[in-house]
Amino acid sequence: QSRTRNGQNMSSATQLEPEALRSRIARFRQVQSEIVTQVRRVIVGQEEVLDQVMIALFVGGHCLITGLPGTAKTLLVRTMAQTLGLVFRRIQFTPDLMPSDITGTDIIEEDPTNGRRTWTFVQGPIFGNILLADEINRTPPKTQSALLEAMQERSCTVRGNIYTLPNPFFVLATQNPIELEGTYPLPEAQLDRFLFNTVLDYLSADEEQTVVDLTTVTTVCTADPVTNANEILDFQQLVRMVPIGASVSRYVVEMVRVTRASDENSPDFVKKYVNYGGSVRAAQFLVLAAKARALMKGRYHVTYEDVRALYIPVLRHRILLNFHAESDRLKQDDILKKILEWKPAPRE
Repeated sequence: QSRTRNGQNMSSATQLEPEALRSRIARFRQVQSEIVTQVRRVIVGQEEVLDQVMIALFVGGHCLITGLPGTAKTLLVRTMAQTLGLVFRRIQFTPDLMPSDITGTDIIEEDPTNGRRTWTFVQGPIFGNILLADEINRTPPKTQSALLEAMQERSCTVRGNIYTLPNPFFVLATQNPIELEGTYPLPEAQLDRFLFNTVLDYLSADEEQTVVDLTTVTTVCTADPVTNANEILDFQQLVRMVPIGASVSRYVVEMVRVTRASDENSPDFVKKYVNYGGSVRAAQFLVLAAKARALMKGRYHVTYEDVRALYIPVLRHRILLNFHAESDRLKQDDILKKILEWKPAPRE
């Protein structure tokens, strides 16, 4: 019923929609296809990861990429930046990195003509469109927090002055799940600002063979730019215009609420294993990501399948498990998979 209602809405909207909107949607599809083509020249496999990074870009969200060393985390982000024609900056996080190393700092400059000294702001690497925060869990909380304001407000404060960051602005952060000695886990407030926690796994044997064949010869594969900053901002507006049925929207809210042990409708295993569940921001991000996925799949409305497909990457970093889960060796993904089985999508 929901699909029929949505479908009718969109089909009537499609008949009435101005030519401009139709051409914007066509351009969105074209750019999306070209991005995949260009990235595929450099990156092998990892379709799900590439999809999630693209959704984050089309929504205007940030992405946390978790993967073992040598799984092409940095290469993926750099290639995406090249393809999108955006200004790329990289920060390698280390335990001695200071907040000013990220935001920039004021320096005293002397005018050679009259000898007068003035404060001049020197921009840090945060002033780009795509910021790769490499191994973000290797730096102390003081430096991690310098990213908090940037990620939420798209600005940074230095010596009381607020500086606006370029638009669009994406933080694509990587973290290494092993070698936890000497790392500083990201605080929950910062984790909640990431749209996705994307997990990069090992490739299949055939894909690994392809990577070895591609990267051990004299030619170096590179990606060409296929779009620009203004067009990406336009796509972000386009994604927000995708309609979502009331029943699908209600399903999103219910699916986020049942991750909280305090909710009366949450299942017994959530009450047993979960300390804190997803926030309202989780529901907002899940709806936006589902809208982007629908448009990328060639649909004009959001389905339950869009919501369920993105449920785990949107929520895996937003739920905190207790010691019962640890003793039973359960991870966030295990709990979220059980919720998806426990609460199937209503019949459309």
